[in-house]
Amino acid sequence: MGGKGCERREVPGVRRYDGPAGGWGALKATANAVRQQMDAFEVLEAPIVLMRTNQPTGFDCPGCAWPDKEHKSTFQFCENGAKAVTWEATSKRVTREFFARHTVTELLRDFSDYQLEDFGRLTEPMAYDAATDKFVPIAWEAAFQRIGEVMRGLDSPDRAEFYTSGRASNEAAYLFQLYAREFGTNNFPDCSNMCHEATSVGLPQSIGIGKGTVSLADFEETELIISMGHNPGTNHPRMMGTLHEAARRKVPIIVFNPLRERALERFADPQDIVEMATFRSTNIASTYFQVKAGGDAAALKGIMKAVLALEAEQGDVLDHAFIAEHTQGFEALAADLAMTAWGDIERECGLKRADLELVAAAYAKAKSTIVTYGMGLTQHNTGTWNVRLIADLLLLRGNIGKPGAGICPLRGHSNVQGNRTVGISEKPSEAFLDSLKAEFGFEPPRHHGNDAVKTMQAMVAGYAKVLICLGGNFAVAMPDPEQSFPAMRKLDLSVHMGTKLNRSHLLVGRESIILPVIGRTELDLQASGPQSITVEDSMSMVHASAGRLRPASQHLRSEPAIVAAMAAATLPQTRVPWMQLVEDYDRIRALIERTIPGFNDYNARIRVPGGFRMPLPPTERRWPTPSGKAIFSVFPGLRQSYVAWDEGVLCLVTIRSHDQYNTTIYGMDDRYRGVFGRRDVLFMNPVDMAERSLEHGDLVLIETSSGGRAQRLDGITVIEYDIAPGTVAAYYPEANVLVPLDYIDQESGTPSYKSIPVRIARSDGP
Repeated sequence: MGGKGCERREVPGVRRYDGPAGGWGALKATANAVRQQMDAFEVLEAPIVLMRTNQPTGFDCPGCAWPDKEHKSTFQFCENGAKAVTWEATSKRVTREFFARHTVTELLRDFSDYQLEDFGRLTEPMAYDAATDKFVPIAWEAAFQRIGEVMRGLDSPDRAEFYTSGRASNEAAYLFQLYAREFGTNNFPDCSNMCHEATSVGLPQSIGIGKGTVSLADFEETELIISMGHNPGTNHPRMMGTLHEAARRKVPIIVFNPLRERALERFADPQDIVEMATFRSTNIASTYFQVKAGGDAAALKGIMKAVLALEAEQGDVLDHAFIAEHTQGFEALAADLAMTAWGDIERECGLKRADLELVAAAYAKAKSTIVTYGMGLTQHNTGTWNVRLIADLLLLRGNIGKPGAGICPLRGHSNVQGNRTVGISEKPSEAFLDSLKAEFGFEPPRHHGNDAVKTMQAMVAGYAKVLICLGGNFAVAMPDPEQSFPAMRKLDLSVHMGTKLNRSHLLVGRESIILPVIGRTELDLQASGPQSITVEDSMSMVHASAGRLRPASQHLRSEPAIVAAMAAATLPQTRVPWMQLVEDYDRIRALIERTIPGFNDYNARIRVPGGFRMPLPPTERRWPTPSGKAIFSVFPGLRQSYVAWDEGVLCLVTIRSHDQYNTTIYGMDDRYRGVFGRRDVLFMNPVDMAERSLEHGDLVLIETSSGGRAQRLDGITVIEYDIAPGTVAAYYPEANVLVPLDYIDQESGTPSYKSIPVRIARSDGP
């Protein structure tokens, strides 16, 4: 934390944390998670459960999408992965008696998001009863019948919205998209729309495919890692092992991030006996640049401008042969960089020219470079451009399609990439729709559907009438709850498949149904026997996952089984053998193989430990773009915005705490940032505080400066922190109240959660 110079006042729940990321602190937190979520008998079994995580005969971690090291390590779980597993494998239960004790109004008013999920696992289907304001039990078949009736009563298929969480398996997601398309809509809001949609839109424009190009083997060969806009210690913690190994080999790791994050500074690997025994740690970042939030495009253009200057001075910096053979558009990029002034670059990114020239020199020296990036790059109104600028930088030296090099987008949930691969997209390709028509005999809709923001806007307007959620916490994840929460109540029907209760379930429409599902850790037993599902990680590896725990309730059903039953109840004339498909998931995978390229021999290959990799043409320097070449892009200027960034306006980024994964809050601590037992804080640079006559511990009012209606968050405690000047940070989803629903990257539709213009003023409290 910050705090140089004079003594600061004591602030409850805020204290300095001097330990490294990982280490004994991580092991203690893991033990606490097990103790809090499991009863005495299960605590004894917990080590066995965790040892099955990410193993060939076990289940894939329901947390992040970082790949497994060939499924061969002694154990592949991390602190936050252990939290995800124990959160799902908890002994706590939400029964019909629980719902009988609480009205929906009480649950919404009296309990936090953390408390709602901490009540435990859902145990049977429940339907909202408006007369009592309570959820009451409903039989599975009655639930499916009612869903089918409401769906068939819509005057247009586009009145229905189909939301997908990134935790859904390939099998469930494929059936879900098939259900919606046979019904007649391409309305597929999904969690990717809120995180890496800029990757899915931007990378195809640059290299022809919306996926990363690196493998774990590339990290073992690389000579330089540039890390931009992510916090791996919390959001993709198994990556820390890879970074730890690279740092120990003396590979330079150059970090660009507005906040000083402990995991990017130093890390103690819990699997390293020497580090644990000696209480030592390894420095991760060789150089750490605190770029101003929203300044990534300027920083990238500055690095490239310096690279071209090195080429002019000494030659042999650009890969001219690669550029000539494999790319187009270089001359336009070079001309734009030449016209971009250093003063403008420095002002927008908050870094000095010398800083960016240092990065350029390291880049010119390295024979192979990987650029990793997260939502700190994508959740801006320049998100798509940020992604394309990273591709530009890599293309300058031929750093795509060779060992040790490439682009590495860091996906969030464990199968968000796989969902997109198997058809969860509001903008499906004509080839995919043709394959569905040929296989199933119905004409799928050809017009584009709604993404997440457009779905919520359709709900706000009252056009959308039905929302079916395959997991997730849709309303809480979305921006602007002052609009989003009431919009949920306008629906004729909301259906939620999930393992635990969350706030979106309680934002009931005219009718609302909660359908409890089998979790990733649990045995999925169908007519043909125990089933495996499959997921795709951030590096396009597809592998099997099979739970072994007894399901939390005898009344649970699997996501594929629930989707199939809803589809069968909705589509009486269907030619799809829905219920036969879920008897054996091999049948679902056979359909995926026949309709989606790259899944050949699907069922055979997932039975090989480690699975298989989906085709990635750019790794072979084949570019599936219209021209057949990789494309350099020209981003005019340095920033795009819908508002004037007047004097006194700061840039707010929303962040997750260390006890959190997406909207799921495992606890109230943020250990590495020194915040304990609370979430009502604003991280702020001491210079920005002094300019506003604020002190550490003051209460402030935060107001969005967007030119529209006032969006405010009051009674927030300022914490002095080592964060880039001009940038402030607050926790997601609480700070979503400050994010306008229409403040998005226009190309991808991604909400700008990390570049919100705000004003800060002293407050007397909420």
